[in-house]
Amino acid sequence: MEDRSMDELLKKASVLIEALPYIQRFNRKIIVVKYGGSAMVDEELKRSVIEDVTLLKLVGFKPIIVHGGGKEISRWVEKSGMEPKFVNGLRVTDEPTMEIAEMVLNKVNKSLVQLVEQLGVLAVGVSGKDGGMLKVDKKYAGGEDIGFVGDIREVNPKILYDLLEKDFLPIVAPIGLDDHYQTYNINADDAACAIARAVSAEKLAFLTDIEGVYKDPKDPSTLISELPVTEARKLIDSGFIGGGMLPKLGNCMDAIENGVSRVHILDGRIPHCLLLEIFTNRGIGTAILGDKETKFYHE
Repeated sequence: MEDRSMDELLKKASVLIEALPYIQRFNRKIIVVKYGGSAMVDEELKRSVIEDVTLLKLVGFKPIIVHGGGKEISRWVEKSGMEPKFVNGLRVTDEPTMEIAEMVLNKVNKSLVQLVEQLGVLAVGVSGKDGGMLKVDKKYAGGEDIGFVGDIREVNPKILYDLLEKDFLPIVAPIGLDDHYQTYNINADDAACAIARAVSAEKLAFLTDIEGVYKDPKDPSTLISELPVTEARKLIDSGFIGGGMLPKLGNCMDAIENGVSRVHILDGRIPHCLLLEIFTNRGIGTAILGDKETKFYHE
């Protein structure tokens, strides 16, 4: 029994040592985490994600959470007697839907603040309205008017820098204002990407309901661990990438081309996926990186 206990302790020590070069490299660097999908619905997964982010904070990273709330918004729209409508994956947001979306996103935002603070880290929940953070124009879907859906034109990251400097963990709801101070709903992936660019984040992590990017979507064994932007373009041009992955990969490439060092697409259904991807040699998802960026395996 004592030998087994010692073996378990040595394994834990080796895990910590494996994490050391990553902690050294990313210490005091900003990491943006786009939080959505099943990890927002399942309470155990939710706690696992928040534990990961708070651990990143406590070992010296500077995380920013950008969250969605699509499933919860749809649930409340239906409870209000309306039917959720989408065009090209974007929610049609009329005035009543916008009112519901803002209420739901603020509720989700403060529930995440509460979870973070339960783990001993001070968090502040804001929306893109606060400090003029997210300025938007009206977004159209293939030329079709879909209501109060915003296309981010400008990010003012001052409030985020102020919160990070004062050692708070910022949690951002994707709501913005146009030039006439009208409220708009924003796709959370778009918001995370724009914020990551604006703060020159070292990493941007998307928590999704898929394992990552595949060479062949029908073959799970073709999961790609690291994908340079040039190769990502080839995959898109070859027609292998489709559905919801296409705009997500486009966001990843846009972030890389605008100064973000590395973007991760992770399966948020796997407990502690963030820690496994960031602190282990092989990781578990797909890392999108610039063509000049070197691989970062310590083997």
